[in-house]
Amino acid sequence: MPLTAIQDYFTGDHAICYGCGSDNAHGLQVRTYWDGQYGTFHFSPQDYHTAFPGVVYGGLIASLFDCHCIGTAVAAAYEKEGRPPGSDPLIMYVTANLNVNYLRPTPMGSELMLKSHIIEQKGKKTVVACTLSADDTPCANATVVGIRAT
Repeated sequence: MPLTAIQDYFTGDHAICYGCGSDNAHGLQVRTYWDGQYGTFHFSPQDYHTAFPGVVYGGLIASLFDCHCIGTAVAAAYEKEGRPPGSDPLIMYVTANLNVNYLRPTPMGSELMLKSHIIEQKGKKTVVACTLSADDTPCANATVVGIRAT
């Protein structure tokens, strides 16, 4: 597993994102670790991420999917081009579509694990699939279509 998350290479305006920006102290601090096949991210929901007692807020889950899957798309694009992450010219994606399927209530008090992989890379479009699990039990899955912006 790489020691540096792809988002740690985001600088300037790209580092203020609420979901994954390292310069946003109030953000979610999504960090995607790419191993060449899968992007992984672990997140521990806080009390203020509660939908109702014992259950994680679904909007938070959608945000985690969004930033983690876009991070996966960025990491895979650098790899496909044979370039080190963060090298110029910068690679960045924006979300064109986010489709979340909630499979069961996501429990509070458990570390969440998101695991993503690339379904398609074609031109400026990358499709990423992801599963969110709590205690090794899938709670939600998503498909994100990212469009390369830079």
